[in-house]
Amino acid sequence: MLSLLHIENIAVIQSADIRFEPGFNVLTGETGAGKSIVIDAIGAVMGERTSRDLIRTGAKSARVSAVFCGLPGLAWFEDNGVGPDENGELLLEREIQGDGRNVCRINGRPLTVAQLKGLGQQLLNIHGQHDGQQLLDPACHLGYLDRFGQLEELLDAYGQSYGALSAIRRQMDELRMDEAEKARRMDTLTYQINELERAQLKEGEDETLAARRDLLRNAGRIMDGVESAYYALIGGENGDGAVSLLMGAEQALHDAGRYSEQTARLAQKAAEVRYAADDLAELVRDLRDSFEFSAGDLDEIESRLDTIYRLRKKYGATVAEMLDYLERCKKEQDEIQYADDTLARLEQQEAKARKEAVTRAKVLSDKRREVALLLQERIQSELSQLDMPKVRFQVDFAEKAGETGLDATGMNEVQFLMSANVGEELKPIHKIASGGELARIMLALKNVLAENDDVTTLVFDEVDTGVSGRAAQKVARKMADVARCKQVLCVTHLPQIAAMADSHFCVEKGEAEGRTFTAVEQLSRERRAEELARLTSGDLMTQAALQGAEEMLVQAEEYRNGQH
Repeated sequence: MLSLLHIENIAVIQSADIRFEPGFNVLTGETGAGKSIVIDAIGAVMGERTSRDLIRTGAKSARVSAVFCGLPGLAWFEDNGVGPDENGELLLEREIQGDGRNVCRINGRPLTVAQLKGLGQQLLNIHGQHDGQQLLDPACHLGYLDRFGQLEELLDAYGQSYGALSAIRRQMDELRMDEAEKARRMDTLTYQINELERAQLKEGEDETLAARRDLLRNAGRIMDGVESAYYALIGGENGDGAVSLLMGAEQALHDAGRYSEQTARLAQKAAEVRYAADDLAELVRDLRDSFEFSAGDLDEIESRLDTIYRLRKKYGATVAEMLDYLERCKKEQDEIQYADDTLARLEQQEAKARKEAVTRAKVLSDKRREVALLLQERIQSELSQLDMPKVRFQVDFAEKAGETGLDATGMNEVQFLMSANVGEELKPIHKIASGGELARIMLALKNVLAENDDVTTLVFDEVDTGVSGRAAQKVARKMADVARCKQVLCVTHLPQIAAMADSHFCVEKGEAEGRTFTAVEQLSRERRAEELARLTSGDLMTQAALQGAEEMLVQAEEYRNGQH
């Protein structure tokens, strides 16, 4: 559960620490006081999308920290090599900086926003007013049904089959073209293949030719240098080159070495230098002799490089890329030439893949229909407890349209239908439900879905919109029931719901030093009665309103304690 939330420089909240309790927690306050900012802060530290606009005016950054305790063993902890500390606590932190960057940590260890979101979705669910719009959208209904039935494994198995089928169909579509298009493409491929094959390209030759061209362009300077070096080493007819001189030095030292050990060692070194000079002279001579080229060599290389340059503009930046393009052209040419044979083979594969996909889609569909009956039963039960006993709820199935009757989700179109009054026919929810009915249907659906996950904390952001009177009392009791097994945080304007809470927080806005600020206070029993009276009667605080508030608190305690 979420035990502590620290907010710093988020919108009008300069600094706030909220210590949530197990069970049912509510937040109340005047409109605009900042209740939803608390929910935004929770969303931020859970990795939800946010922006620099959330930073309090004048601050360089905003920070949110959340401490969780009593968490189940999640696979995320093992996969990411981090988890609760020795006290069983998990600290999540997110800093939103003015330049848009985010710094996220878990127990002091850095992590990405994506990792934070992945973990946040397993720790806490936020149900806001926008969820009602999702309930109105039939495109979301199939996802709700699959979540309730925990059909992920069947959906994944079908997804693999459908993916294989789609890949085969894409290949077939690429091969199917009209005869005129096929002829045009074959002409293009034939021209390109012939042009590249005539060039007789060899991998790496462009680099070799460029090096040879540079050599030939500077051949005169190179030859002059080589000849001068060879003359310096070998000398002319008089033998006055470096090699001859070193040989003389070696001989002189050798003769003197008979009388001095030190001179003998120098003679040995002179011999080593002379051997090296001999080797160098041979290498220079070989290099000189290897310079065999004619005046036309450079022209031939320039012409070849020009050919490669022209081809490069069409087929690739290097000879290797051009050769690769040539192979792709040949492959495509073969595919078109033998398209009928390939299509026949793919048609057989497509029939097999489609049969497998249809089989798995039917298994998934049958399970969905089975699960839909359970969902209907559970939703009806929840709605009855939420003062909507006459409402009928049904999951309507239709087959997928189109030639194949399949898509990535299977073979079913699913839509939630309802009838708000006895005798009225079932119709899509968006054509029937009022605001209050929609809020209760969403609450019922969320409660049912929450039964099948490990999330320990549920957050409701003003989902009681349009609910009042007896229905509000039913919603309050439902939330209290949910809070018996999960921690519930709820932003509300309804005194019935606020009275039912185990812990009540008031969000108040004020001014100090010319700035607006928001404070969050956990209310005592006496202050709770005053806040409930305010929610009931507004600023006109009467003794009767206070007595009514006290009665609501007593009745709520009796309900929570099972005295009902």
